[in-house]
Amino acid sequence: MVRLIINGTERRLELDPQMPLLWVLRDVVRLTGTKYGCGAGLCGACLVHADGKPLISCLTPVGSVDGQAITTIEGLNDRVGTAVRRAWVDLDVVQCGYCQSGQIMAAAALLARNPDPSDGDIDAALAGHLCRCATYVRIRAAVHRAAGILT
Repeated sequence: MVRLIINGTERRLELDPQMPLLWVLRDVVRLTGTKYGCGAGLCGACLVHADGKPLISCLTPVGSVDGQAITTIEGLNDRVGTAVRRAWVDLDVVQCGYCQSGQIMAAAALLARNPDPSDGDIDAALAGHLCRCATYVRIRAAVHRAAGILT
């Protein structure tokens, strides 16, 4: 039995504690906003927050986050998440969109701990996120825009 609080809702799940959190979210709980990208923790598409901290869900056994609060892109509705999503839309960041849930989750985690990041801070926080469409310039601009919304 694994107990998780996913997007504010407590869930008790009977499953193998070694099952990757990504598959619990997508296949068991049916929250498909968190994407499978590489399965090796190299692309960032599967990023979620565990107790407010960024976490690569494809490599994380669900048993290791037992009792923690998990936030997915579907549950990113706080002030920071709302600002990030608005900035993404305002600057038309998304091209294909596949990597964007992970990018948005990383940006929200950065802004939660650093409300006025430099370009270097943004680049460091998003370094593990790959965008096949190469919208990195728009992503960085959107993080700055979200920071402005928050001030």
